[in-house]
Amino acid sequence: MDNGDRYDKQYKGAALRTREMCEPAVRTGGTALRQADFHNSVPIITARTLGSDEFKRAYNTHSAYYAGSMANGISSAEMVIALGKAGYIGSFGSGGLPPGEVSRAIERIKESLPDGPYLVNLLHSPNNKELEEQLISLYMHKAVRAIEASAFVDVSPALIRYRLTGLAYSPGLGVCANNRIIAKVSRAEVAEKFMSPPDPEITEALLTNKIITADQAKWSKEIPIADDITVEADSGGHTDNGSLIALLPLILTVRDDAQRRFGYRQPVRVGAAGGIGTALSAAGAFAMGADYIVTGSINQACVEAGTSGYVKQMLASVDMADVVMAPSADMFEYGARVQVIKNGTMFPMNAQKLYDLYTRYNCLEAIPDKDISAIEKRIFRCDLDTVWKYVKEYFARLGDDSRIRRAEANGKLKMALVFRWYLGNASRWAICGDQNRKMDMQIWCGKSMGAFNNWVRDTEMEAPRNRTVVAVAEKIMNEAALEMMRNYLKFALKSDNH
Repeated sequence: MDNGDRYDKQYKGAALRTREMCEPAVRTGGTALRQADFHNSVPIITARTLGSDEFKRAYNTHSAYYAGSMANGISSAEMVIALGKAGYIGSFGSGGLPPGEVSRAIERIKESLPDGPYLVNLLHSPNNKELEEQLISLYMHKAVRAIEASAFVDVSPALIRYRLTGLAYSPGLGVCANNRIIAKVSRAEVAEKFMSPPDPEITEALLTNKIITADQAKWSKEIPIADDITVEADSGGHTDNGSLIALLPLILTVRDDAQRRFGYRQPVRVGAAGGIGTALSAAGAFAMGADYIVTGSINQACVEAGTSGYVKQMLASVDMADVVMAPSADMFEYGARVQVIKNGTMFPMNAQKLYDLYTRYNCLEAIPDKDISAIEKRIFRCDLDTVWKYVKEYFARLGDDSRIRRAEANGKLKMALVFRWYLGNASRWAICGDQNRKMDMQIWCGKSMGAFNNWVRDTEMEAPRNRTVVAVAEKIMNEAALEMMRNYLKFALKSDNH
């Protein structure tokens, strides 16, 4: 018996006891349920009955749950493997990692989970489309059959290439997509793009270049770009601070409209993410119609997470009010922001200072000497010439000399790259647990972390050493099922008494 079966049996027993405790009250409370067979009237709800059965079949998992990706390998191969072996699915956090490191992680995951389930993330790189294409080529070469696309504001040609090259036809099933995409979105217009068939112009270009076949081009009109849409509300890292209770129903409506327009054989599934850190929040998402749920911030404090023990201790003490928005590294010039911890680090304030200078001046030379002196001493801890040398070395390692040439001819771009050096390294200092940079650590975190910490206070899970990704998944899903069953019984009693 695997852990999933053990937990399912344990919580199914709890559900049976919950029903038995309520039976006397129901039998004496009215007529409707008293006259019916109580055991046939009240269902047993367990973790494995929650959510979409199609989702579970598609991804070879026993529960409608997955652990979403956290960049720079925080969602580590170890995390994905642990979840997969327990029958759950996790997404490897490839964002910010060089392709070689991503390749090695995929090999480790596939070796441990040859039949899955697992996902690999593709983080949108608006400043580096070549990287997206390179990663998609890697995923196709490694036969990665399911990816999680995040931070996209539009559907890129790389995603369409991945999707269409996996199309096939089955006499019994029709057009089948062997390359699955789960798209994380926080806006209705982006969700609509992923719920639509691919852009015909991009499809035609792929056909002209003999990347896809004529049949695949024809079949592309019958499938959406994404199999699943994860509605990302108030999450850690990149977020629009949306409200799940408002956003999920909106995206469900968008999905229903897309289904009416395109008549897909398999409707796009819609999941819920952002703010899910307790059984009640998970139960609420399922009650609103989510086909599956996704956790994020709470997994970062788990044993398998690819971050430092120091950061895990910090995360385990976070309250809901201990997070704030700060400028992001990867989309710094666009004003994009990420949600991070504000207690115990100066990163949010330092990052905002750099962004304010970036918006106020056109080049480093235009910044007043007193401000330059302050950021060199307090933020960079070295002079700007040294930082620029580090930046050039970084892009040289990537083989991207063109970026440096453009920056040397464009003072605004050079300033952005220099400032992004601090923001990019701040997350690495957190992952490595650099004690000399404790006050500069960028720790992505949403309010769900504080909710989870309050939920598990005075239990064994209060300590990070007892938090494994599987234990967290089991606790949330199984107790969510119990919450839903209790609510079912509560309303059954109320309706019977009236």
